[in-house]
Amino acid sequence: MIGDKIALEIMGNRFQAIVDEMAQTLFRTAYTVFIKETQDYGTVLVSPDGEVFAASRRYGVLMMLGMPMDQAIREMGSDVREGDIFITNDPDSTGGMCTHLNDVYLWAPLFHEGEIICYAWTFVHMSDVGGRVSGSIAPSSTEIYQEGIRVPPQRLYRAGQLDETFLNLFLSNTRTGDQNWGDMKACLAALATGGNRMAEMIARFGVAKIKSGIVDILNYAEAQARRVIATVPDGVYRHSDFIEADVVGLGLLRINLTLTVRGGEFLMDFTGTAPQVRAALNLPSFSRDGHWMLITGVVNWICTQEPGIAYNAGMVRPMKVKIPEATLINPDRGAAYGARYATSHKVCDVIIGALSQAVPDQLPATDSGQAAILLAAVPDLEAGGTRVSVIQPMVGGSGGRPVADGVDGTMVILNFLKNVPTEMIERDMPEILIRHYGLREDSGGAGRYRGGNGKIVEFESHAPFMTVTCRNMERYTFRPAGRLGGKPGTTGYTLLNPDTDSQREIGKIDILELTPGDVLRIGTQGGGGYGDPLERPAETVWNDVVDGFVSPETAHEHYGVVGEPQSGLDVAATTRRREEIRRTRGALRAFDFGPERDAYDARWPAALHDAVSAAIRDMPRVQKQIIHAALYREIDRRLDRGEAVDPKVVPEIAADLVATEGRLTQ
Repeated sequence: MIGDKIALEIMGNRFQAIVDEMAQTLFRTAYTVFIKETQDYGTVLVSPDGEVFAASRRYGVLMMLGMPMDQAIREMGSDVREGDIFITNDPDSTGGMCTHLNDVYLWAPLFHEGEIICYAWTFVHMSDVGGRVSGSIAPSSTEIYQEGIRVPPQRLYRAGQLDETFLNLFLSNTRTGDQNWGDMKACLAALATGGNRMAEMIARFGVAKIKSGIVDILNYAEAQARRVIATVPDGVYRHSDFIEADVVGLGLLRINLTLTVRGGEFLMDFTGTAPQVRAALNLPSFSRDGHWMLITGVVNWICTQEPGIAYNAGMVRPMKVKIPEATLINPDRGAAYGARYATSHKVCDVIIGALSQAVPDQLPATDSGQAAILLAAVPDLEAGGTRVSVIQPMVGGSGGRPVADGVDGTMVILNFLKNVPTEMIERDMPEILIRHYGLREDSGGAGRYRGGNGKIVEFESHAPFMTVTCRNMERYTFRPAGRLGGKPGTTGYTLLNPDTDSQREIGKIDILELTPGDVLRIGTQGGGGYGDPLERPAETVWNDVVDGFVSPETAHEHYGVVGEPQSGLDVAATTRRREEIRRTRGALRAFDFGPERDAYDARWPAALHDAVSAAIRDMPRVQKQIIHAALYREIDRRLDRGEAVDPKVVPEIAADLVATEGRLTQ
C-alpha cells in the first residue's frame, strides 16, 4: 500500500532528476559521434532486486525501463565493495540484459553504511568491439563469437582501483580502442554523478525513506499501468508479420503473436514464430516478462494514455510473455545477435497491430519499420589500423496517428535516435562526401493523417578499401501497413552509383566494399497512412503537394485532389474526383498491407504457416532450423507447380524431409 502520495511524487521527481543529470553528464563528456550526436546511450537507477526504478525520459535511449538486470547482479557475487564498478556486454551471461556485444554496460553499487541501497547503471553503444567485420555487426554472422570480444560481468574497478590488465585486453581487441575508452570514461563520470546525488538524497531524507521510496515508486507505476490496461476490452487478438531475411538467404521469417488481454494484464504468446537462424537476427529475450526489446510500443502507448506515469519497471510488470525456446526471439545461447533490432522492431509492429484491434482509435499506422545504422570503415593511412564511424541512422517516417500526421524522417518509437549533422560526419571521416540528405517525396502512405515521409542519404567514397555495413535494413519487400482506410507506405531502396550507366539496385546491405568514386544512395520507407484519405482536407493535401511531401499523381489517385501549379487547387474538379473514387472503390480496410503482402498471404495463408510451425515444434534445434527452411522450399515448389497444399498434409511432408535432409542432424 502506498502511503504519502505527495512524498512519493517528490521522491519520484528526485530520482528522475538524478538519471537525467547522469544522462547529461554522459552526453556532454562522450567521445564518439554515435554517442554525442546520435545519442545511443542510457542511464538508469536500479533497485537491489534488479528493477529499473528511474529512467531518463529526455536523454539517450528512452526504452530501458524493461531491462532485466537481476542476473547481472547475481553474477557480481557476494564480495562487492564500495568503489567497485562492473562491466559487461554479454547477452548470455546477463540473461538478456545486454542484447548484442556492441552495447557495453558499466554500473556501480551505491552504498550507505555498508549496505547496497541501489545501483547506478549506464550503457553506451560502441561502434566497434572487434569481430569479423569493422563495426562488429553483419547480418550474415552465424554465431556470437564472430561479433566481437565477449565480456561476462566482471570488475572494471575493484575498490576504486582500475584493472588495467583487463582494460588493455578489452581495448586491444577492438578497432576503436581510444574512442571506446573515451566513452567508457563518460560512463564513469555519469556513475559518479549518480552516486553523489543519491548520497545527497540519503543525507536529506534518510535511508529508510529512500528504500521505501524505491519500492513505492515501482508499485505506483505498476498500479498506473494496470489502470490503463484495464480500459482495453478483454479478449484475444492476433497479428503477424515477417522479418525479411533475404539479405542472408533465408527468405521470410514469421513473427506470430496471440495477445490475450485479461484482468489488467497482457499475455503476449509468440507461439508460431520462426525458429532461430544462423544469422545475426536473433533477439536474446530469454522469454523474460516485460523485456525492453519486446514491449517498447506498449510502453509508449501507456505513456500516451497516462502522461504523468512514473517511468520505471513497474510499468512492465503486467506484461507477460510466452516464447518457445530456440525461436527467433528466444534463441539458444551462442547465437548471433548483432542485428537483433530488426527483429525487435518487427515484434513491436506485431504487438501494436494486435493491440490496435482492441483500441483502434489509440494507436498509429505502421511506421517505416527500419532503424538501420549506416557505418563506414576505412584504413587509417597515418596511424595504421582502421577508423570506424557512423554515417547516419537510416530511419524512415512514422505512421499516421489518430489525431496527427506521421513524423517525417524519423519514427516516434525511435525519437531518441538523433541524426548526425553532415558537417560532423565529414569532419569525423573526411573520406566521405555527403552529396544529398533530405526527405523522400511521396513515400508516406495516404490517409486522413498521412504517413511520415522517409529520407534519402547519398554519399561518395573518397578512400580505398572502404567497407560499409548497414544493419537492421527492413521493409524492402512488404510495405508499412496503412490503417482504417489509410494506404501503405513505400518500401526502401539502395542504389549503387545512381544516375550512371553502372547504376544497380543492391537491396539490403550486409558487407559492401566501395572504391574511390563510388556513390551509394539509400531511400528509407515512409510510414503507413491512418484513416480515409478522402477525409483529409483538400487544402491540406494541396499544401503537401506544394511543399513537396506528396506528388500531384498521389494527390489525384488517392486523395482525389486536383490542381495546377499555376492556378492552384481546383475545388470543383476535386469534388468530382472524390465522388468518383467513393463510387468505385471497395470497402475500407482495417489494415492495408499493400499488393505484395496481399499476394503473399493469398499464396501462404496463416493456416499453412501454423501447420509448418506445428510440424517442427518438437524437433531438436538444428533439425528444426533445417526442416523449417526445407518445408518452405518444398511447399513453394508445389505452389509454383499449381498444386494446392492442404495444411493437413504438412506433417507428412515434414516427415519425408526428416527422412532425407533431416538425417544430417541425427
